[in-house]
Amino acid sequence: MAASTLEMALSYEHERIRELAEPAHHPAAAHPDRRHQTDWFYAIAAQHLAAAEDVLLPRIRQLPDGAELVARYVGNAKDLERSLRFLKGRQYGDSRVLHLNPHDVLRTIDRLLTEHERLESDYSRQLGERLDATEVNALTEQLVEAEEVAPTRAHPNSPHTGRAGRLAHRMWRVADNAWDSAEGRVVPTKYHVHPKRNSALSHYLYGTAMPPAEK
Repeated sequence: MAASTLEMALSYEHERIRELAEPAHHPAAAHPDRRHQTDWFYAIAAQHLAAAEDVLLPRIRQLPDGAELVARYVGNAKDLERSLRFLKGRQYGDSRVLHLNPHDVLRTIDRLLTEHERLESDYSRQLGERLDATEVNALTEQLVEAEEVAPTRAHPNSPHTGRAGRLAHRMWRVADNAWDSAEGRVVPTKYHVHPKRNSALSHYLYGTAMPPAEK
């Protein structure tokens, strides 16, 4: 059975987040002129998690054993968000996390990303088996649109699901934008193009050809 647009989109997202994570592993990642690379990874990962919670989890809850599937996803998301905060805190000299070994933090992030990818691959396959192509395409587009307006920072202690989760994500987006603007972080001005804008996701959705550089 061919992969659905949702499966392809999530697979692309996983690859993109891994690519963004690579610079954070570099020994010089905490240097002031390289911190923006970790900021970028941190922001895109946080946006993806929040959007998936708002768009995918309500559908996943309707699957057999849906409540258990959602609980497993949220548990992983909270742990990953917490580790992302530790990573950024260490790079910016937060005294509360300086006792943490950076290699241990990165190993934990890598492990949680692997689990996250496995969960989303499994869940998107199950959704693809139960929804028709039109519904899957609509869900994929909703996910992409939600990522564009999701919080750019991780908030592991906030609500993650339901109406409370969606409201928290909207409120944090406003707060995160204010802090990002004040601090001049996350996506430096020299990066004009958002990593998901004009990305492979849009080509999956609309069936247009990808430029050679995007293949």
